[in-house]
Amino acid sequence: MVCTSLSDDGVELLGQRRGLQAYVNDAKTFGVPILYPWANRLSANGYELDGGAVTLTPGVGGVHTDPDSGLPIHGLLAGYPGWLVTEQGENRLVASLDYASRPALLASFPFPHVLTLDITLSDRALRVETTVTATSSAAVPLCYGFHPYLTIPGVPRSEWTLQTPPLHHRPVDDRGLPTGKVVDWAAYSEKLGDKTFDDGFDAVPPGGVFALAGGDRRIEVVFDQGFPAAQIFAPGNDDVVGLEPMAAPTNALSTGRYRTAEPDQPDVSIFTIRVA
Repeated sequence: MVCTSLSDDGVELLGQRRGLQAYVNDAKTFGVPILYPWANRLSANGYELDGGAVTLTPGVGGVHTDPDSGLPIHGLLAGYPGWLVTEQGENRLVASLDYASRPALLASFPFPHVLTLDITLSDRALRVETTVTATSSAAVPLCYGFHPYLTIPGVPRSEWTLQTPPLHHRPVDDRGLPTGKVVDWAAYSEKLGDKTFDDGFDAVPPGGVFALAGGDRRIEVVFDQGFPAAQIFAPGNDDVVGLEPMAAPTNALSTGRYRTAEPDQPDVSIFTIRVA
């Protein structure tokens, strides 16, 4: 369940980085991967729960670590083969994953639930709807996200324009974790030039639009609902920009700054990638 390509008139708009095989074998992200059940890094190899704690073991149960910090990163589902496709057509794909039936996943995220992705392509827009349905009396923390790697071929990176709505900027430390500081971020529209980003934000308004533009192309990521946080990633060594819809800020599973999917109340989040 990774989106491998989104092309316009034969021009690929998703960063391919090291490609599909590296994603499957080594969790090297590309395209539009799901980061689940947490996005980006956690502050330790484990997190606390009411009345207990969960230990994360690198290399076990889908746990991967950031090579620089050694911290768990991007959840458990990179290259995961256990999805059940329930609907597949020319322009729609629906698939689900039942955590309660996957002991290895439950060991690292002990919240029985069903995760469903409903993906539709229409009117020059890719719409991704995520539903989390608790299947026990336990509420499910919502800390996941997606990482659309966008690129505009034929236009120098320095000429790309990055646009965001007004936000709260949450600076990170040298391990990529929020420092706790909050800075107002005005609506932004500037050329990338030689700037780099690996920055966290929250207070994303419902329907907030992030965009990357260059030449005669504009790619928008619309945070339709359920994604109040964002990460912007623009490395200096690769011509890609990640505009990441996130259900909670980085490290929320450790800090408790997340909402939950309650029993009998499925949670639905939606984002759209729109090509103009």
